[in-house]
Amino acid sequence: MSETCISRPPVSESSSTAPPVSGSTYVATAAEALKNWKQNRASRWYRKGANPDDPTGDYAFQRLRQTRFTPKIEANFKFRPEDKFYAIGSCFARSIEKALLRLEMEVLSAAPEFSSFETVNKDVTSLGFTNKYNTFSIYNELLWALDPQAQCPRASIVDVGNGLFVDPHISPMLHLAGAEETWRRRSLIQIVNQRVAQCQIIIITLGLIEVWRDTLTDTFINATPIPELFRACPDRYELHVSNFSQNQANLERIHELLERFGHPDMQIVVTVSPVPLIATFSNQDVVVANTYSKSLLRTVAQEWAAKHENVHYFPSYEIVQNSDRSGTWGPDLRHVKEEMRNHIMDLFVQNYLA
Repeated sequence: MSETCISRPPVSESSSTAPPVSGSTYVATAAEALKNWKQNRASRWYRKGANPDDPTGDYAFQRLRQTRFTPKIEANFKFRPEDKFYAIGSCFARSIEKALLRLEMEVLSAAPEFSSFETVNKDVTSLGFTNKYNTFSIYNELLWALDPQAQCPRASIVDVGNGLFVDPHISPMLHLAGAEETWRRRSLIQIVNQRVAQCQIIIITLGLIEVWRDTLTDTFINATPIPELFRACPDRYELHVSNFSQNQANLERIHELLERFGHPDMQIVVTVSPVPLIATFSNQDVVVANTYSKSLLRTVAQEWAAKHENVHYFPSYEIVQNSDRSGTWGPDLRHVKEEMRNHIMDLFVQNYLA
């Protein structure tokens, strides 16, 4: 049978018609779609007869053979050298900060006020305690910093005995301290987070979807409760594997908050951290749980970027996942090597710097 279009009898007037398609992340006419396919040099995965080892090839099966994957990136805005940056999110946000600082960009989230803090692990910097691992904690920190009507629930800071207190909204990288020092840290991080309002470029890195809820204050916290919290309050926290709609709603709340209090020329770059879960508290294999977590956040990021002109997805996750493993990961297969981080930031700057 010919592959030409086959005409079909018209639908009778009494037949119900399908509802119009709505909510798609991208819509194009047939002419536009065909133009995309023809003009986009990165639109094809494979062609029979093409040399798979051609380092200059545009086919995906050629580019994926390179040590460091380089995707096609469509930059919808440009930043200027004088623009201010703010990075918030999982530990990969700290890697982005370092790379931007090496380029002599002004990064207000890399606050010098934190340099005096002594970390539990000497292999991490004091900035690590600002890591925000989920969309709930990112929203909470921005809300408490920007909205004068909002504040961190005092009851969420927990007395665990022996004069020590725990702030479950920070990353547990600092030694436990007394009430005064714990609240000083909380005040300081909120002061630093207020600087996001001065920044034209905000980079948000999404980390994971396993979150813990404080049932006493009905607040989602930043990370897994540390052992001292479990001992002091064994029944207070519950695990949630959050879903698409919850994370999407959090990003929408973040956007509304930044639109209300942020810089008038604000541009948001959203990324998904390639760093996998170190452990899962669900009943799944950690590899399966991590795949679900990253897939969900990757989809949420795409939806968010499609909805707002000033939100842009940057494919750091794809760059890492599709590069040669030996040149990408440290021995733990969790931490991305510095050379790969530099490759990612080089691509970011090449595509987005005016």
